[in-house]
Amino acid sequence: MKSNFLKRAITGVLFVVVLVGCILYSPLSFGILFTIIGALSVHEFAHLINQNGEVQINKTITALGGAYLFLAVMGFCQSTIGAQVFLPYLALLLYLIITELYLKKKNPIGNWAFSMLSQLYVALPFALLNVLAFQYNSAESSVTYNPILPLSIFVFIWLSDTSKEKLNGICAMYPNDTSSDWRITSSPEYGKKSRMTSGATPNKPVIHGKRL
Repeated sequence: MKSNFLKRAITGVLFVVVLVGCILYSPLSFGILFTIIGALSVHEFAHLINQNGEVQINKTITALGGAYLFLAVMGFCQSTIGAQVFLPYLALLLYLIITELYLKKKNPIGNWAFSMLSQLYVALPFALLNVLAFQYNSAESSVTYNPILPLSIFVFIWLSDTSKEKLNGICAMYPNDTSSDWRITSSPEYGKKSRMTSGATPNKPVIHGKRL
């Protein structure tokens, strides 16, 4: 148990160091890191979908599509290339559609749908990090790299996950314990908040001097 926790802790620390370091170091390291992460994430998504058995999508093509989408958006945001950079990506999507028509698989429509989902649900969010990272300066007609904005996304995610774990830990300390619940009970004293104890009944409302 301790060895497993130690491995997870070391892996987590190394991942954070690599992630933060690559984001802060340079635009090149930022691009390389998230191209790899995006491709691996799409590949893993396709692997999980294929395990269901109902659909079978091409893991290699979808992973390459995710990697190319990130690089295309990165080049477009840096103003190094125009919108024509997306034409090969559109050709790849058409390839996925056409091949599903001729491969005679069990569920071609489902295969195509989940292939598109891998691009929209997994690849596109990574690609849109470039919109935050590269900002156009109209005064100087140049593009500057701002690593703080994409880094802040991951900071907010880590803070959210940490807070959720803390709250879950606090709630787990009092399972099925009604004595720790705070509830509003009806009372003659303007409905003050009172703490209920186990086995106790809340005060009943008083109407015309009679307790219900």
